[in-house]
Amino acid sequence: MDNTKQKIRIGMVGGGQGAFIGNVHRIAMRISDEFSLDAACFSSDPLRAASSAEEIGIPAERSYPDYQTMARVEAARPEGITAVVIVTPNHLHFPIAKCFLEHGIHVICDKPLTMTSAETSELIAVSERVGKHLFVTYNYTGYPMIREARERVRFGDLGEIRIIQVEYSQDWLATALEQSGQKQASWRTDPKQAGAAGCLGDIGVHAFNLAQFVSGMTPTKIAADLHSFVPGRVLDDHAQVFMRYANGARGSLLSSQVAVGKENHLRLQIFGDKGALDWCQEHPNQLSFASLEGATQILSRARHQISQASRDVSLIPAGHPEGYLEAFAVLYREFAQLLAFPNVAGQNGDTKHSATPAYHDLCFIEACIRSSSQDSTWTELKINNT
Repeated sequence: MDNTKQKIRIGMVGGGQGAFIGNVHRIAMRISDEFSLDAACFSSDPLRAASSAEEIGIPAERSYPDYQTMARVEAARPEGITAVVIVTPNHLHFPIAKCFLEHGIHVICDKPLTMTSAETSELIAVSERVGKHLFVTYNYTGYPMIREARERVRFGDLGEIRIIQVEYSQDWLATALEQSGQKQASWRTDPKQAGAAGCLGDIGVHAFNLAQFVSGMTPTKIAADLHSFVPGRVLDDHAQVFMRYANGARGSLLSSQVAVGKENHLRLQIFGDKGALDWCQEHPNQLSFASLEGATQILSRARHQISQASRDVSLIPAGHPEGYLEAFAVLYREFAQLLAFPNVAGQNGDTKHSATPAYHDLCFIEACIRSSSQDSTWTELKINNT
C-alpha cells in the first residue's frame, strides 16, 4: 500500500532569478510540506525563465514562455496544477489572476491583489463565477502572536476599543536607489508597475490590513498625508494617516521607507477601556498585554497561557525563534486545508485568506490619495459590498 502523501500541484508566475519574494514563497511551501512546485513562468525573458526553472528543478517542458500558455496547457494536462502563485510586479497581478481563474485554477497572489479596487472587485466576481479560490498572502497575519492578539480582542479582554496605532517603517529607499538600476527599487517607485501609491501601497497596506485583522474594525473616515522626500521620486515614500471608526475610536497609521535606522519595523498597538496590546514584528514571539486592573504581561508564543488559535499555528516548540518564513508557511498550510476542504472556507465569517481584505486595502489607498490631494481633508472610506 502506497502511503505517500499526495501534495497539491502548484505553479508559479514570476519569482525567477534575482527576485526576493518568489524564493520566500517557495521556502514557505517547503516548510508547510503541502505543495509540489511543478510548473512555472518565472520571467517574461524566456532565457531567464528557462534558466530559473532548471536551477529549481522544474522540467523544461513545464517551464513556460508566457503565463497565457502556462494556464492553457496546465488546465488541459491530466496532472496539471491545481493552483498558481503570482509573485510579479503589481501591474501584472490582475491579468494573470484572471487568466488562471478562467482556466479553472485556484490563485494565490502576493499583495496588493490588483492596482485598483474596481479590478479587485472584478476578480472576486470571476472567482465566484468559476468557483475557484482567490487567496492573498498577507504574511504578517500568519504570526502566532498576531492570532493571539486577535483572540484577545474577540474575547473582550481589551473592552471597547479606543485607539489603534500601527507603524511600518523601513529605510531602504532613503536614497534614490531606483536610479542605480536596482530591480526591486525600480519597479516599486514606478507608477506604471506599482500603482498610484508607493510606500503606502507597498508596506502601508500591510499595516492597515494588520490593524483590521486584529481589531475587526474598519475606519469610516481617513485624513492622509502622502509625501515623497527623495528628489525626483514620483510616488510617495512616506505616509501618515489619521483614522476614525464607527464606535468613536481613533487610529493612526505611519508608513515610511525613508526612516533611517528602521529595518523592518512593523508595530501594532491597540488600546481599549479595559486593556491594551502591543506587538512588534522584529520581536514576533512576544505580545505585551496590559490590563487596567493588573500588571503588564509579556506573553510568549506556544506557552501554556496562549489561546488554541495561536497554538494551532505555532510550527515549533516554545523558546525556538519562529518568524517571517514560518508565518508565510502558516498561510500556505491553511491554503492547503481550504483547498482540501472547500466547504470549510469562509466559516465563522473568517475572510483572512480571501480577496475581501485586499479589496478593503485598495479602497483605503484610493481614499488616502483623494484625501492627500485635497490637503489631507477628512475623506469618507467607502467600501461597497463585493
